[in-house]
Amino acid sequence: MSKVATVKEAVKGTLIGTQEATPEAAQLSAQTKARFNTHAIKDDETGELCLGPEQFIDAVAPPEEDYHKIKREQYSILFRVADRNNKGKVTIGDWAYFENLLNKPDAEYEIAFRLFDVERLGTVKYVDFRRLYELNKGPDSIPFDWDCEWAQLYIGSKTKRHSMDYQQFSQMLRGLQGERIRQAFQLFDKDGDGFIEPEDFERIIMETSKHKLSDHLLDHLHTLCNISKGSKISYANVRAFQNMIKEMDLVELIVRRACSKSPDGKITRTEFLNQAAKITRFSLFTPMEADIIFHFAGLDEPSGRLGLRDFSKVLDPAWRSRDEVDAGSRVPAQAKTGFQQFLGQALESGYGFALGSVAGAFGAFMVYPIDLVKTRMQNQRSGAPGQKLYTNSLDCFKKVIRNEGFKGLYSGVLPQLVGVAPEKAIKLTVNDLVRRYFTDKQGSIYWGNEVVAGGTAGACQVVFTNPLEIVKIRLQVQGEVSKSVEGAPKRSAMWIVRNLGLVGLYKGASACLLRDVPFSAIYFPTYSHLKKDLFGESSTKKLGVLQLLTAGAIAGMPAAYLTTPCDVIKTRLQVEARKGDTTYTGLRHAAKTIWKEEGFRAFFKGGPARIMRSSPQFGFTLAAYELLQTMLPYPGKAPELKSHAEVLPSLKEKFVDSPFSRSRNALKILLDLDEEFGRSTLGPNEKGWQVLPGWMGGKGKGVGTS
Repeated sequence: MSKVATVKEAVKGTLIGTQEATPEAAQLSAQTKARFNTHAIKDDETGELCLGPEQFIDAVAPPEEDYHKIKREQYSILFRVADRNNKGKVTIGDWAYFENLLNKPDAEYEIAFRLFDVERLGTVKYVDFRRLYELNKGPDSIPFDWDCEWAQLYIGSKTKRHSMDYQQFSQMLRGLQGERIRQAFQLFDKDGDGFIEPEDFERIIMETSKHKLSDHLLDHLHTLCNISKGSKISYANVRAFQNMIKEMDLVELIVRRACSKSPDGKITRTEFLNQAAKITRFSLFTPMEADIIFHFAGLDEPSGRLGLRDFSKVLDPAWRSRDEVDAGSRVPAQAKTGFQQFLGQALESGYGFALGSVAGAFGAFMVYPIDLVKTRMQNQRSGAPGQKLYTNSLDCFKKVIRNEGFKGLYSGVLPQLVGVAPEKAIKLTVNDLVRRYFTDKQGSIYWGNEVVAGGTAGACQVVFTNPLEIVKIRLQVQGEVSKSVEGAPKRSAMWIVRNLGLVGLYKGASACLLRDVPFSAIYFPTYSHLKKDLFGESSTKKLGVLQLLTAGAIAGMPAAYLTTPCDVIKTRLQVEARKGDTTYTGLRHAAKTIWKEEGFRAFFKGGPARIMRSSPQFGFTLAAYELLQTMLPYPGKAPELKSHAEVLPSLKEKFVDSPFSRSRNALKILLDLDEEFGRSTLGPNEKGWQVLPGWMGGKGKGVGTS
């Protein structure tokens, strides 16, 4: 084959596709075959599988999909593009060609071009395009003058009409909607004063751009006149509105960038224009265009500071009115019984509890050696240098490893791991419940109520954690007893539980309460304000892991150190007194004795170790929890979003690998011609596109017979 012939075949293949019987079908993907076979029927004449017009619509526009702005019957106009041989049916080869066409980056324009290329020669004739447009537009559509100066620039004057190739045709379509709007404005501007009524503007937009706009915008089109002092709409308003529609994607990009830099996730008109100037090489949006964007986005929020949720009502064409959303969301709720809802919530709560347990156990395990050193230091009573087992925390750490081995650092770790899960769950749950109770409708809470919420959480956890705490402490100190007291037996956790009994397990509970209540009362409010005031967390901004780690570590420092005296008293009460040591009878007796025998500084023994344990423990726990949530999300639940720039899904529709979504995108250019395109009956013959172009001349002939 010569080079010229090769080029001709390549051009022909690009314009009308290629068709090879068995080899083509054999090379199809499994997905393409499956989609075709699902809807195909047998042809009565040939016996091969094919798609008729109805089956084709079912394949590209499934009945269960949500069409909203685009009517399902309008997808029938795509059948003629797929039916390459004008036989009134689509074979497996045609279907593969059609799917390949939809996958092209400029599929929208290619679909439109092939639809109007009636003779399939790679050009669109003016007469074909004009007649097909007239036949498909709505019966009451605003008229369009095809002999206007704008149209002649693309297709020539009446005496010098010329056909358009693909590039020329697509460029003409690009500007057609703007010319339609201009002509419609002139038609309604009967006085010639440059103004039209809001009702006329609403009709223009409904006929030219309805498929691109959200319900919120469509319901409030008449309010465009509110951005000016008069009660009418100028051509400048209309043109600015059209420019906004054409640049929806860029508007979204600017809004997201600006909101991501705002502390509260909201922006003003000035911030929008400043961000637009930074993103583009010149100030793309005029002041009027910015006014229009903020007018429609801020109809429900007159403050002038708008967030992504406000803009989504304007930018997202799939956005529905509140009533529709509520009505749609009520259906699945009614379909579930009360028991099913309760079971679902219980399962999700249990799943979160399990992840929190694993993360809490991991955090406790990582800092457990520090906790053990803290306990040993707090239990050391004598002030005489010669009688001291440890001179400081580092000395304690070294001696534990030397005398008891590395495993000695983890003496009593099992009760701690078991107790961390309910401790964290109870503390966090109670704090959230009490905070929610005191939080007003604006989302603010008085700082005193924050302290109450934290203190209540700390009090509730004592009921469960005190028994585990006393077992853990006795296991932690028995290693040093075995080294100092010859023949001292090594006890297990279960032996300690049986020996103490129910009452003994709550020994030191008052001191534990005295420690945990102020700890949580300090910790939770501090942590909350650090997140909000220092790192700018809000309903639209979620902090990153490092920010949460920092906030948690800082909040833990004052909470841990200031409550050290209570922790020392609790430790002394819960540990088993050695021979010769003072036995404390209660909270007050322990405090007085420690002060008398060891001085004020004894109340802060192990304070640094306590700080070193609390801060990293929270960090390890949180890091593990975030990682588990990412790796093991709850089935059926979307992963949590990380920043307020991602609070909403992308307003631009995501590409979905299915004929439905791709076909919908292909129709958008065609609907720029007229909102009713594809819904009208094409003349007396119901087959419509199948008999073109012959019947267009009034002879009722088929393709190629004119």
